[in-house]
Amino acid sequence: MKLSLKKISVLISLLYLLTGVYLAVNSGISHDEFHEQQNWNVNLEAIKSFLISGEYNNLLNYKDKYHGIGFHFFSQPIQFLFSNVIADSLNISEYGGLLISKHIATFLIFFISGLFLYKILLIIKNDELFALTSIGIYFTYPYLFGHSLFNPKDIPFLSVWIICTFYLIKILQNLQINKKINLKFLITLSFFTAFLVSIRTLGLIIFLQYLVFIIVYLEIKKLNTFQFIKTKFQNLLIFFVTTTVLIYLMNPILWHNPLELVKSISWMGKYQQNVCTITLGNCMEALNLPASYYFIWLFFKLPILVIFGIFLFPFIENKLDQNKFSKIILISVLITILSILVLFIILNISLYDELRHIMFLIPLILITGFSFLYLFNRKIFIVLGSLTIIFFTLENININPYQYTWLNSSAKILNINKNFETDYWGISNKNLSKKIEQDYVNKKFIKQNCIYGGQYAEVFLKKYGFKCFKSYSELDGAKNRPYYVIKNVRNVKRSNPKDCSLILNEKYNYIFSKQEINLGSLWYCD
Repeated sequence: MKLSLKKISVLISLLYLLTGVYLAVNSGISHDEFHEQQNWNVNLEAIKSFLISGEYNNLLNYKDKYHGIGFHFFSQPIQFLFSNVIADSLNISEYGGLLISKHIATFLIFFISGLFLYKILLIIKNDELFALTSIGIYFTYPYLFGHSLFNPKDIPFLSVWIICTFYLIKILQNLQINKKINLKFLITLSFFTAFLVSIRTLGLIIFLQYLVFIIVYLEIKKLNTFQFIKTKFQNLLIFFVTTTVLIYLMNPILWHNPLELVKSISWMGKYQQNVCTITLGNCMEALNLPASYYFIWLFFKLPILVIFGIFLFPFIENKLDQNKFSKIILISVLITILSILVLFIILNISLYDELRHIMFLIPLILITGFSFLYLFNRKIFIVLGSLTIIFFTLENININPYQYTWLNSSAKILNINKNFETDYWGISNKNLSKKIEQDYVNKKFIKQNCIYGGQYAEVFLKKYGFKCFKSYSELDGAKNRPYYVIKNVRNVKRSNPKDCSLILNEKYNYIFSKQEINLGSLWYCD
């Protein structure tokens, strides 16, 4: 029986899902995952305390009380089901199993986001090959795929933003066809909007996107704004009341005082994490970023195909009039991207770790880049898009599990180690820990002796009897040799430990590049 394009794509999607889950489970553990789990534990205790006594001072006194915990509502059942199985199969600590089982939830929500993005693209252009090619690029794009294997904050936030965008578009589409708003879509949008805010307070900025879409819709359809508000007032009221109630329920910190939401915006906008990110060789501080920071990273992180597509906008602008509703979507998305970037620059929002905090804009940028190139020339898009999927697939295989550090070909002509961050999430801790496990039996190493720079290695090594794990900064006071030293995350660029032997230098090469990217190293000091 001959398989249709749709059936083939379903089979490929299932294979992709299984492969992604496998790679996610076998990924290292990022430093943020420990912090995210701690946030959940504090909030969970606070919820229990509030339900019993009506108070939760532990949460009120917690430094990171404004960090959203919404994604845990989705991930906890999955973690409960798989944590022990993963801990046993990987021979790691129970806590490590709990953290890694969350990777399944992270990849799953990323996969779901792709399905919603696919639906959005079909609304923009009812062309199955266009939508499938675009989603193929989205799913294989190393930067997003790499993050989807472990990033517990930015990937869920990005994914729910896409879902909200889809339901917003469906509401406007229904309004255009039936002249009324579908209540089911409206309530669903309320739920996912509140869920977005519960993941990260920044989710409130999606109301700017909603406003942009409505204004563009009214402008292109030549509708009177006041008449629209008057006729749809009940719908708008239902949306805002429902969303407000759900935001309150999904954020425990608001239960004692809803005005904590205002404090949360101020706190998270200037979050006191004044690390610097190596950007074109300069260490740019999170609390004092130049406007160029955003555009440098977007230029070197986005697929070149997408950048090319965006610059085609002046050549395809007239073609947007062929489909008024597609024009509404694309112009709205474009204005949303620019508005949020300008707003962040004006307010000098604190960002670090390159694009992670504006990762939610990348799918919107992809939508515009794909669509503009398609409108310019369908054949060119399909051919270049297919070649990009093949290239991305090979690149993913070649640099796994470090896809999240991916840079496009424009960056590869530079000295990457010198000009950019490499393993800023610390995923190399797994391979470096494995090497300790393999190496220590050949050394006169006592398991009570310390592993410096190995706080995150504890997950992989504690079950083997290793007991002492200290930060890299404590190395200066180290006295009892022998000990191991792990250099990764931001310690990569620090000086090497004195009088120690290099055991492993964790690195990779991009395809068509001889440049070695340094991620971390392991040292033995006897």
